[in-house]
Amino acid sequence: MHLSITPGLLACGQMPVEVVERKGAGHPDTLADGVAEAVSRAYARYCLDHFGAILHHNSDKTALLGGAAHVEFGRGEMTRPLTVLVNGRFTEALGAKRVPVAEIIDTTVRAFLTARLPRLDPDRDIQVQMRLSTASSPGAVHGDSADQQAGRKHWFHPRTLDDLAERHRAFANDTSAGVGYAPLGAAEQLVLAVEQYLTGEFASANPWCGTDVKVMAVRSGRQVHLTACVPQIADHTPDLDTYVRRRDQVRALIASLAHQVLPSDHQVHVALNTRDDDERRELYLTATGSSIESGDEGVVGRGNRPTGLISMLRPMSMEGVSGKNPVYHVGKLYSLAAQRAAEALHERTGHACAVVLVSQSGRNLDDPWQAVVHTSAPALPELLVRQVIGHMLGEGLEEIRSGLLAGKVATA
Repeated sequence: MHLSITPGLLACGQMPVEVVERKGAGHPDTLADGVAEAVSRAYARYCLDHFGAILHHNSDKTALLGGAAHVEFGRGEMTRPLTVLVNGRFTEALGAKRVPVAEIIDTTVRAFLTARLPRLDPDRDIQVQMRLSTASSPGAVHGDSADQQAGRKHWFHPRTLDDLAERHRAFANDTSAGVGYAPLGAAEQLVLAVEQYLTGEFASANPWCGTDVKVMAVRSGRQVHLTACVPQIADHTPDLDTYVRRRDQVRALIASLAHQVLPSDHQVHVALNTRDDDERRELYLTATGSSIESGDEGVVGRGNRPTGLISMLRPMSMEGVSGKNPVYHVGKLYSLAAQRAAEALHERTGHACAVVLVSQSGRNLDDPWQAVVHTSAPALPELLVRQVIGHMLGEGLEEIRSGLLAGKVATA
């Protein structure tokens, strides 16, 4: 591993501006990430239960196409189902033992979406379309003898577990980069807190509140300007007066929460549902609590980064983490490991740190090609940095995999 440690990163308190977004639990892009990760997790668990190893797969190109809905005060219903396009590659068998890939995908998609959006009917309101392949990536060059047959030939058609190359040597499947940073800035903490509260505790206690919440904040010095979009569910919203009263309630709630999260010398300005036109009845009123019900789309990798945020002035990677194989896909593992490494370095040193881990296709997974650490400290001990990164790519990767399989590690 070639390691670069560079000073000059601004500490959070020194950053003059933050621009931060979070797409909520019911946002179509967040749903797409969640579906892809749930499918990968269900497939991986099946393989572990039946074969003792995770077979090659990826569902990280999954997309959602919105349906259609009829909405009026006091009533909302789906009039056309949403469509889930599961695009990816899945090993269909280990030798003669078949894997029920289609059944796993279909069951998982419907269970995930109805858990996230309980007003969806799993049979009537969801269509699942699968575009699956078992073709390997380039590299399966034909040879004349058995010794000349590339192992990739059996990448998605393993005869036994011995055909899984990563069981012999854990190596990077791609040349890619994962990015992480710590700690979070004031606006980042606020955006995260607002969305998690609204789609969690608040929505549970107030069934009229949908979860397709979006929060955007711009902090300039001590001035924080926040805009949020918060849907209401038609069945629980009898009239315009109720809608307006609740909108005012949520705006006041966000302002109150901001005063708890932000430093005491910061001022916050809150705007809510800014596209609403009360006279024309153009309102964020929904049947299910999500815009996926009515023509919107969601795609893996377009939403929150592994931090749970989209921070425009922070380092980030365009990797779509959700749905990648947790065994060796570096776009997933290095993204999560880099974030944990940054957090560990911040905890150990008290300084802001950003970590970039760069893989090289075919290189050992625990030995990144390049590692870059940018810090607010004048210098960091190289031994400490190597120890932290080494742990994250050793025992740390096993912890990440276990957390992913248990559904306890967020990918978006």
